[in-house]
Amino acid sequence: MKILHITPTYLPAVRYGGPIYSVHGLCRALVALGHDVHVFTTSVDGNSNSDVPPGRAVDLDGVKVWYFPSGFLRRLYFAPAMMRELRRQVASFDLLHLHSVFLWPTWAAARVARRAGVPYVLSPRGMLVRDLIRKKSRLRKTCWIRLIEKKNIEQAAMVHVTSPVEVAELKRFTFCLPGVTVVENGVSWPEKWSDNEVSEDVRNIVRNQPYLLFFGRLNWKKGIDRLLHALKEVPKLQLIVAGNDEDGYLAELKRLATTLQVSDRVFFLARSLEGADKEALFSGATLFVLSSYSENFGITVLEAMVRAVPVVITEEVGAAEIVRRSEGGIVVTAQHLGPQIASLLTDEHSLAVMGQNGKAMVEQQYSWPQMGKKMEKLYAGVLHA
Repeated sequence: MKILHITPTYLPAVRYGGPIYSVHGLCRALVALGHDVHVFTTSVDGNSNSDVPPGRAVDLDGVKVWYFPSGFLRRLYFAPAMMRELRRQVASFDLLHLHSVFLWPTWAAARVARRAGVPYVLSPRGMLVRDLIRKKSRLRKTCWIRLIEKKNIEQAAMVHVTSPVEVAELKRFTFCLPGVTVVENGVSWPEKWSDNEVSEDVRNIVRNQPYLLFFGRLNWKKGIDRLLHALKEVPKLQLIVAGNDEDGYLAELKRLATTLQVSDRVFFLARSLEGADKEALFSGATLFVLSSYSENFGITVLEAMVRAVPVVITEEVGAAEIVRRSEGGIVVTAQHLGPQIASLLTDEHSLAVMGQNGKAMVEQQYSWPQMGKKMEKLYAGVLHA
């Protein structure tokens, strides 16, 4: 198959978190299966641009990535050159896979694909959640759904989601849904690393053991405020909050930590962390915690599990069923987050068993090659429908 993926951002940009890595992991897996995989994306990287050549294919692990500039309306990733290339090339592809909603690249690609008679799969990537829409940009997103996204979704050949949680959220809308298929995200194996590769700030912070770890974007929907409140009920334990700051949220988190009188036990690493720095953070963690208000999957949960770190997550996280089945951690309500963490910490043996349980299940069932085969089957079903 010749497959075109459409995503607003891609590597080398890393500030946008899990979706970039999951799309690239999927594309690499499809290339390994013998498919011709292309990605159309923008060069947007926050307020700057990735240092990439525009308008021609760049090889990343066998994936042909095409970058297009966005000069204005950057929050929508508006890229006129992408539209021109879509019109020129779309008929050469067997299928398109669109990885966003509420953004211009998805609207443009869906429109061109429909006109050319090329089927497309749409992945909302956790953005179609009614409660989130009510809390942020309600009027704009409601109008966008009525005018644009409803048609994009209803005329897709298939909607791809990564968890049963995302299926349930989709059903809360009034869409006439096409088929909806769950294919989970895969996970990449830990990288080899050594102590001398670890940055000084990370090295200094991981000495504060034992500690809880949050790893991901510093964004309000990640529920880091819930975690700070829970820390009050876990005396003496340290918390490391690591990841890119979004929209100045770090300042708000620091104010909350001070108000809750836990600031002396909370350490923030507000930047992108990869390689040895990432491995050092996970290797020293007693527990990984993700207390999101909404999470279509939660790739960092599997990243912790494959490293044998037991996890505690809230029930709104899409990976909750994986955690339950693996017994690699626990799924809790936000109200019980603190007491449950405190209880777990009293039993080191149970923590070690959870860590090994999670590692075993992720290694057996959630590698990218396995997820690539599942997605290949989804695509084949679309093309032969």
